[in-house]
Amino acid sequence: MKVKNLTILDSAYPSRLRTLADAPGDLYYLGAEPASWQDKPSVSIVGSRAITTYGRQVTAKLSSELAERGIVIVSGLALGVDGVAHAACLEAGGTTVAVLAGGLDKISPPSHRGLASSILEQGGTLLSEYASGVPSYRDHFIARNRLVAALGEVLLITEATERSGTMHTARFALEQGRDVLVVPGNITSPSSAGTNSLIKSGATPVTCVDDILYVLG
Repeated sequence: MKVKNLTILDSAYPSRLRTLADAPGDLYYLGAEPASWQDKPSVSIVGSRAITTYGRQVTAKLSSELAERGIVIVSGLALGVDGVAHAACLEAGGTTVAVLAGGLDKISPPSHRGLASSILEQGGTLLSEYASGVPSYRDHFIARNRLVAALGEVLLITEATERSGTMHTARFALEQGRDVLVVPGNITSPSSAGTNSLIKSGATPVTCVDDILYVLG
């Protein structure tokens, strides 16, 4: 499948990215054109790569229930929460968008190549601001997170440690004026220390899909 290109001047360029001060001048994608889903309700779901059983359960439950209601799921195709969110959305028959931190000619992580193929087969999109041949450098993952946050109407964090890269995504979302929704976790679990901290800082706690739908309006 050939990687396609959009410039910020193209009508199909996602409108939610145009508002960014550092909006990418070029976007590269595989699968459905962004215009096919950019006007649909969407939720960005992110969290720790080192996912626990609890994190896996709540991520899969909320992602699938949102997908069943026609809401597009956006995430970063990373290990852990991202992968679970994409997979649960697909299993529910939904549409999901994956934003990568490198060129689309090389799926990262390699273990998610099958998941990436399933996203495309089910009408979703793989998206990147990097041209083919550009590796997934460490700094690219942080930069990628601002796009993940921007493409969703709200950001949902299901599990995160205090030093998780997910906290960067939360900061981007707040800077972009997005609501940050957070699943509370066990107060003795380091895997939920980041999410619980966000709640104490004013993020909206989520215990069921209706909490998310309420914020979406």
